[in-house]
Amino acid sequence: MKRQCSLVCRFFLGVVVLSLLACGDSARLSPLPEDATVLAFGDSLTVGVGAASEHSYPAVLSRNLDLTIINAGVSGEVTADGKNRLTDVLTKLKPDLVIICHGGNDFLHRFALDETEKNLRAMVSQVQSSGAEAVLIGVPKPGIWGRAPDLYRRIAREFKVPLDDVILGELETDAKMKSDPVHLNQQGYKKLADAVVALLIEAGAVSPREL
Repeated sequence: MKRQCSLVCRFFLGVVVLSLLACGDSARLSPLPEDATVLAFGDSLTVGVGAASEHSYPAVLSRNLDLTIINAGVSGEVTADGKNRLTDVLTKLKPDLVIICHGGNDFLHRFALDETEKNLRAMVSQVQSSGAEAVLIGVPKPGIWGRAPDLYRRIAREFKVPLDDVILGELETDAKMKSDPVHLNQQGYKKLADAVVALLIEAGAVSPREL
């Protein structure tokens, strides 16, 4: 009986490991050149509301990576408006990589999740169709648990893009990291930038030797 359980456990462990490896392989990015342009696209969390502009997560990320990071955040924006705005931004700036951190205002307004998912899916599709690569940051729904909806994971799997759907949930449920009920403070944005760096390293966009 013990041997049978052991074989079953090993089988399921193998399935889990293979699944994790498959996910890792499918969410790779091209190495960013030194002259790369990275676009941080989102709402007030991208703008950096709650801290000075030089402490927004795109500004911190730019200093940490020594890359051009353009802050394309718009406070109060919902995903429907972001989807419409993104087309012109991609045409004008021609980024190599776009970090999408969007959806929070949809959740605050209690918009239908399927509409938010459709808009975010359209954003990722626009980015990839432009020749750029995409990264997703999952935004949690308001609540004590701070969990990002499953829609981010579905989109990440569908388009094979790197995703961090944990960091904002951790920060949004830690009062020490916030400037108000919604926005982060200087320390919170730094931790968000650090998480994005880790995600880019894991995906192969940057090398830890470069930092």
